[in-house]
Amino acid sequence: MEKYFDYLKSLHLIFVITWFAGLFYIVRLFVYQIEAAKKPSPDKEILQQQYKIMTYRLWYIITWPSAVLATIFALTLLYIRPVFLELPYMHVKLGFVFLLFLYHAKCHQIYKQLQRNEIKFTSNFMRLWNEGATIILFAVVFLIVVKDAINWIYGVLGILLFSILIMLGFRFYKRIRERNDANSGK
Repeated sequence: MEKYFDYLKSLHLIFVITWFAGLFYIVRLFVYQIEAAKKPSPDKEILQQQYKIMTYRLWYIITWPSAVLATIFALTLLYIRPVFLELPYMHVKLGFVFLLFLYHAKCHQIYKQLQRNEIKFTSNFMRLWNEGATIILFAVVFLIVVKDAINWIYGVLGILLFSILIMLGFRFYKRIRERNDANSGK
């Protein structure tokens, strides 16, 4: 099986990419679904129905299969080279992967709620929630690329700084949107 390692690693990477693409886009669709609920009829019903179809297809045809296949290929890679489990950076990476699974599970819960027209979050919360996957992606990519060369203290501080910058950017964007909405009379 060792001779197939690079092929399996490539497939793992492809499905990680499509998994993240699905997670990024599904939360964006959540934003649109929540905002559609505030529209007047018949726009509200038409948009909600279309977004339900789009989220269903994205979630069950792209995102879930990608998550499952990325996991299968990852476990296969670890089976072929169990020495990876002895490396400190891999422990940290697997911690972030665990957070990714929690993020995915929460997105699934939100997906199910929105399919039932239960809106429990604001569109602004969803915009901020969307950055969770970005933070996990940055952390995992940097861990894999720099491996043991990373100084863990600086790495953790960098991720925290990045998270703070995302939140500040979100607040700035929210103010611009509110100002534009006020100027356009909405």
